[in-house]
Order: sequence, then C-alpha cells, then structure tokens
Amino acid sequence: MLLVEHLRKEYSQLSGQSTVAIDDISLSVERGRFASIVGPSGCGKSTLLMCLAGLTRPSAGKVSLAGSEVTGPPKNMTVLFQEYNKSLLAWRSVLKNVRLGLEARRVMAKAEMDERARHFLDLVGLRGFEQHYPWELSGGMQQRVAIARALAYEPEVLLMDEPFGSLDALTRLELEDTLLRVWDELKTTILFVTHDLEEAIYLSDEIYVLSARPCQVILRIESKLSRPRDQLTTREDADFIAYRHEIYAKIRGESARGRELK
Repeated sequence: MLLVEHLRKEYSQLSGQSTVAIDDISLSVERGRFASIVGPSGCGKSTLLMCLAGLTRPSAGKVSLAGSEVTGPPKNMTVLFQEYNKSLLAWRSVLKNVRLGLEARRVMAKAEMDERARHFLDLVGLRGFEQHYPWELSGGMQQRVAIARALAYEPEVLLMDEPFGSLDALTRLELEDTLLRVWDELKTTILFVTHDLEEAIYLSDEIYVLSARPCQVILRIESKLSRPRDQLTTREDADFIAYRHEIYAKIRGESARGRELK
C-alpha cells in the first residue's frame, strides 16, 4: 500500500550550505497493517511524514501509494497531527467538524453525511456529543473528534504524527485502545509516529526505528504479539519487554551519537 524508496530530504540555507534531514530511507507498509516509526528526538520523523503525505517534496527517492507515485497530497490519504485543537474548527459543532471532509467530496446528501458522521462519532465513543463545540470538550475528547473526522473520510492510508503526545497518561491509554478497536473494524492502513516506545510496541504490527539525523532505518521489528491487545497482559508479555529493551538500546546509542556529532 505504501512504499518508500531511497528517500532523501535536504534543506538549502541562505548561506549556501545545506542540511540533510533524511538520508536514504526505504520502507513499506502492506494494506491493512499498523506500522509505527520511532527514533531520537529531532531525527526527522515528522519531516518523513510530511514527505509521505505529499506536503513536502523529497530531494531524491520516491514515495508510492497503491502503486502511484506521490507528487502532492493524495486523495486517499489523511494526516492526523498532534495539535488536534488547532485543526478542529471552533465555530462548527462536533458533528459538522466530522462532516467536513465529506463536504469537500461533494458526493453525499447532507442527511447521508450526518449519518456517517454520527457513525464514526459512535465508534470513538462520542455518542451524545454531536451538537457540542470543540471548546466544550476535554483534550482527549477533542482528539477523538479529530480521529473520527479523519476516518469518516475513508482514507486508504492514515498518517498519525504523535497524535496522543500532549494527553495525560490515562487518556492516552484509553485512546490507544479506541484506535485499535476502530482500526480492527475498518482495516485502514496506519503509519504512526510516536516518541513513546511502549505505545509503538503496543499498537503495531511492525516498528521502524530511525537513526539520529540525518535519519535512516536502523532496525525493523515484526511484532509477534497476539491480538487483541490488553494494556496489562500485553505489556507484561516477554516479547513486549524484549522489544522495548532492543529498541531503547538502539535509540539510546543513536542519541549519544547525535550529541557527539553536534
């Protein structure tokens, strides 16, 4: 579904020098899979996601979605950013926020769009909040609205850039389980960027670990953890603990190397 081949991103500076953010990354995500990307802070994870979404042109290499090269924002891909409170429209109700992407498509009658929006709000546990406004909701509830809006558009691929990073620990765990429940029902292909190693392991079928900037893929883990996942038993599984140790050791080494290069 999503194929990245020898991607490189280099930024030119006014001084004439250049900064390489991404150096020769290749990865692939099969249809319906849940993949995560982790790496040291500042390594280029968000830049990579912007290239995959067609929001930033790579300096070299290629991104393909369902066999077609990505040269701009694809219609069958949606990006969910961390700052959900800035993406929701304060003057529109929760229902109308979720309906927004459907309105842009202009293929459904209003009643059908409302029904679809209610369905996805129900999936994320927000039945009864359709007529509320974003500013009347908690941070976790606002992020549920953003997830419902992204999924209501029915993207083939959903890119998520640290969507739970600003939430408290308990809300984060709840939303992880909500996301897995919805993903299991819809089978949307998801690529999830996070700083939280345990979150990546808990959610994913496969995990890509990036090096310090300029980033490359230095480790890929194919998860053996069974589904459905449970916040208690899964995190106590021997494979979960082994993955955490392996990934942390890699990232700790890369963080130390990054400090030496500065």
